[in-house]
Amino acid sequence: MKTDNTELFENMPVPKAVITLVILTVISQIITVIYNMADTFFIGQMNDPNQVAAATLAMPPFVMLTGIANLFGIGGSSLISRSLGVGDRKKAEKCAAFGIWSAAAAALVYGVIMYLVRTVIFPVLGTDANTYGYCSDYVLWTITVGGIPTVLNACLAHLVRAEGYSKEASFGVAFGGILNIILDPVLIFPLKFGLIGAAMATMLSNVAAMVYFILLLHKNRERTVIKFSPKNYTLQQGIPKEILFVGFPSFVMMLMGVFSNMVLNRIVVSYSNQAIAGMGIAKKIDMLAFAIANGMTQGVLPLIGYNYAAKNHPHMRLAIRTAFLYSVAVASVGAVFLFACAVPVVRGFIDDAKTVAYGQHFLRIICITCPAVSVTMMIISVFQATGQKTKPMILSLLRKGGLDVPFMFIMNAVAGADGIPWATPIADCLAAGLAILLFLPYRKQLQKTMEHILETE
Repeated sequence: MKTDNTELFENMPVPKAVITLVILTVISQIITVIYNMADTFFIGQMNDPNQVAAATLAMPPFVMLTGIANLFGIGGSSLISRSLGVGDRKKAEKCAAFGIWSAAAAALVYGVIMYLVRTVIFPVLGTDANTYGYCSDYVLWTITVGGIPTVLNACLAHLVRAEGYSKEASFGVAFGGILNIILDPVLIFPLKFGLIGAAMATMLSNVAAMVYFILLLHKNRERTVIKFSPKNYTLQQGIPKEILFVGFPSFVMMLMGVFSNMVLNRIVVSYSNQAIAGMGIAKKIDMLAFAIANGMTQGVLPLIGYNYAAKNHPHMRLAIRTAFLYSVAVASVGAVFLFACAVPVVRGFIDDAKTVAYGQHFLRIICITCPAVSVTMMIISVFQATGQKTKPMILSLLRKGGLDVPFMFIMNAVAGADGIPWATPIADCLAAGLAILLFLPYRKQLQKTMEHILETE
């Protein structure tokens, strides 16, 4: 692992630098989604809508682990890249230590609490007598037992990427994903663990990925700023505040996403377990397009943050524009593909006519929001990379939970189950519009800052 980021962050042509950082991040994000889809796919091969529904209902609390990882990982990544941009390696080391140990502690507490309050939480999620046991088993293995490795896997990927090492970060995430895909059918079918096998596969794959990152960083401990030594952990220099404030919008986005999915599950499950199973399959498939947008924004964040701190604003602006165009273009292609192939794709997950009917209907509606999501995510990433706090918070609150939940109730009242998925594109398009309105004046502000720096030099 190298330590000199000058070539990538400063000297490499911007389009090439963006591609270098983004492509492997996107691949790792896609593999992550694929292994999440693999759980649903292999569970669906048992043709039991109750188990598919249980995995769907357990997904919101599991996604909160990603929220914890983003809180400390994205916040830490932004501050590390900005610290490196001004040559402050000591502060970067302290940022990494704070992110790692705080993320692990938060995951442990969350996992224990979630299992202890399951009898209260699960009915709120929408479980019934047919799904409660399955949901409880899934949460035990993925959150209570697997919480720390799941969080550290994602958190360490963010931090490693902050030094410009997208290849190593992406390999670690991809390694865990591929292992999960391999373990799923083995544990579900020959060993006959069913849904528990899928949960165990997720836990074991995240343990393996976490071990990979630990070994990688230990091997390169003399050259990387990401170290596990508790001596580097500090609450000084404003590090906790800066990391938490920058990472909080991503955490809130996940939190509001969990809230949104819980409400959606509660509404849809009132129709049937086939409806909730179909919706769960559709949302898993749609996550592919979201993963691409998310991967591109996460991948380019260190490049933007580094050049912002180094006051190389022309380089930064070109990186923003390049990543923005790539993200929207790829998301648009993904939306067209998912819309055109909705029926065969959903049918590949489960051979249940009613579940397939719900799934293809939901998928065709929610996939059309992909370009709008890419716009919002890119703008949020720019705000985070440049240390903004309020603006990404507003967008995170609105995109999930703030806008889509009211529209879920409205569309359910107007058109029933067929109308519920329309809440997603309505909310995302409104959020994208607001994101643009917030970004345009900020872009002018950055331009004025750049001109002032040039005048004073």
